[in-house]
Order: sequence, then structure tokens, then C-alpha cells
Amino acid sequence: MLLHFFTPDALAPGVQDLDFAALWAAGYRGLIFDIDNTLVPHGAPADEASVALFARLRALGFQVWLLSNNGPDRIRRFNERIGAPFTDNARKPLPGACRRAVRAMGLARAQALVIGDQIFTDILCARLAGVDALMVRYVGYGSDPNPGKRRAVEERLLTIWGARRKPPKRKRLEACIHETTKALL
Repeated sequence: MLLHFFTPDALAPGVQDLDFAALWAAGYRGLIFDIDNTLVPHGAPADEASVALFARLRALGFQVWLLSNNGPDRIRRFNERIGAPFTDNARKPLPGACRRAVRAMGLARAQALVIGDQIFTDILCARLAGVDALMVRYVGYGSDPNPGKRRAVEERLLTIWGARRKPPKRKRLEACIHETTKALL
């Protein structure tokens, strides 16, 4: 079904709401992150929470990769304090850059997870690449007075997805979202 390509395997309010130890226990070894509106507001450098997050992920054993449609200057500005490998000008939703990131980490697709905030770029890219996809609410969700047309369409798709949702195919992801935040979705 076509809707599958626009459906994340799981939703979380934000990156900080994920239980990364549970992701590790579920078999994920590589995390591919979008940057803008997933980790920080659009155009912002890495904040203390992002620096701490990536340090924690490395301590758990995860390989990390940044995958962005932005140019190299933007990613380098964010990445100064993170030091993660990255792909700039990724051309998401095309799957090539995602597949190359998985290969560069030396992982099988089933061991990788894309974490992003947009259905039409991050989630679709992951789906086309054959990688699991976890969608977080974009940074600023709820406080943005004009989220734009694409965000409105995404909200509609998420509503349709929720109304038709069967037990998730990727059951291992459900345990990775902190229980206290599931009610916020």
C-alpha cells in the first residue's frame, strides 16, 4: 500500500523522549539523524542537550550519522561539538544517501534507524531505503503559530495513520519510547 511509504514505524514527542538503551536492546546499532527541527531549531548550532545526547549514544555503543538536505556549512556549524560523520545535500527523500550511510557504518538495514521530523523527507527516505523510521514532533511543535502547509498535510496523514493503526509492524520500537510520553502523541 502506498500509505506505507509515508508512515513512520513509531512516533515520539522528541528525541529526548527515546529510551536509547531499549533501542540498543532491540537490535539497533546505528542511528541516522536529521538535524534541523529534529535535534535543534532550524539553523541552530548544537546545544548542550545535543552534545550530551551524542556522548550518551556513543557510550551505549551506537554509531551515529547526520543526514541533511542542507549544505556542508550548515552541518559543520551544528557538528562542531558533536563530531559525527555526515552527509550533506542528501537529496532526501531519495534513498541513496541513507543507504550509503548504513553501508558506511558497516550495518545491515535492520540494524539502522532513521530519526527525523518530516514525513515527506526523513520518513519517506528511510522507507525507500528499507530502513526503520521513527518520527519525532518537530522542535517548536505547538508553539509555532504558522507551521506551514506541509506540516498541515503531515498532521492529516498522522491522523489517518492513527485511526487505521494496527499493532505496529516494528513492535521493537514501541518499547523504546518512554511510557510517560506516549500519552502526548
